[in-house]
Amino acid sequence: MVLLELGSSLRSTLSSLSSVNPSQTEITTTVDSVCSALRESDVDVGLVDALRTSVMAKIDKGSESSVNKKKLVQRSVQEALVELLEPERKAYVMDRKKKSNIILFVGLQGAGKTTTVAKYAHYYARKGWKVCMICCDSFRAGAYDQLKQNATKLRVPFYGSYTEADPVAIASAGVKQFKKERYEVILIDTSGRHRQEEGLLTEMEEITAAVNPDSTVFVMDGTQGQAVRSQAAAFNESVDVGSVIVTKLDGGTKGGGALSAVAATNSPIAFLGHGEKFDDFEPFNSRSFVSKLLGYGDLTGFKDAMRDVKSDEASKKKMDAVRANMAKGKFSFRDFATQFENMKKMGSMSSVMGMVPGMGGLGDMMGKNADKQHEDFRVMLDSFKDEELDCKVDLSDFDLPGRQERVERKLCT
Repeated sequence: MVLLELGSSLRSTLSSLSSVNPSQTEITTTVDSVCSALRESDVDVGLVDALRTSVMAKIDKGSESSVNKKKLVQRSVQEALVELLEPERKAYVMDRKKKSNIILFVGLQGAGKTTTVAKYAHYYARKGWKVCMICCDSFRAGAYDQLKQNATKLRVPFYGSYTEADPVAIASAGVKQFKKERYEVILIDTSGRHRQEEGLLTEMEEITAAVNPDSTVFVMDGTQGQAVRSQAAAFNESVDVGSVIVTKLDGGTKGGGALSAVAATNSPIAFLGHGEKFDDFEPFNSRSFVSKLLGYGDLTGFKDAMRDVKSDEASKKKMDAVRANMAKGKFSFRDFATQFENMKKMGSMSSVMGMVPGMGGLGDMMGKNADKQHEDFRVMLDSFKDEELDCKVDLSDFDLPGRQERVERKLCT
């Protein structure tokens, strides 16, 4: 779960209202505490003041008809946060009817752009899209190798050049090739710099003119807080930034500032990145995000995640076998391992738990340990023999030949 400290603080504050009908003093204190938590997360003071005014207006308007003022306060804070993070402009939506969706990624060096391109590719490849990647970063040493290694891990086609120094030529040639091969999603990684250099912005304009992207995505570093506002504005003046991806939201306390800065520039947020793994990437929906942040869960997102998991024939057969066993009142370690695999496809454990009402705080406390324990358990199951997975032997018998040694060997590798 991203913005761990902010979410924990907001949940604690809103749950501190002791009665169904708190006094006006309690309500004011709670709203002030919410605003204080937002300021500590580097949200712009002006935006916080506007949010406070909005919250108090919603509470005053609903006080006469509301029986439960505690829920009214919670709902008012939730709605005000959604409004803060939801600009009128909407992010680009992929269209399968198009022959190719060309997505251009821009941003400053160090924002995690190349990793984000790989995560973006993984997200859509998992949904069954035909995805490819192009490396146009001829400035940073190692950019070509990094993207190529990620492409190999993801089994996604890759285009780039060690010898060609012109990023415009690389982009044009790559797009031409992948269009010919009928790829549905063409992702273009571009050069970054340490600041908004004139040469970088000119390069973005030239690539944009050459490939005519359907959407330009600005990748920004969430640890920089409100400073990203000027970055977004500078890029938006040179190229038409269609949406924003905020990265590194697990790496600092300024994520709130980055999110509010994006909303203030009317740039829609498309995804949030919060880790190095390809699965540490989630689509942004302001209502779902705020709901999870406040610990209310996101059942709609949970159902969407379950529906979007791509299952091959082998996985479907395994799940059919699990259902058949459960209908007979049986549930083995093999069945448990199958369900584990399917849950892993939905994302990290903390991310999945954040979608379940009341479980967000537990997911935050467990954090990366939850994924580590999940992986350790999977490794243990991998060390089991068939008769052990199918519960045909007594697992309480630790003297069974080699079992303990097998498990320990697996966990240590």
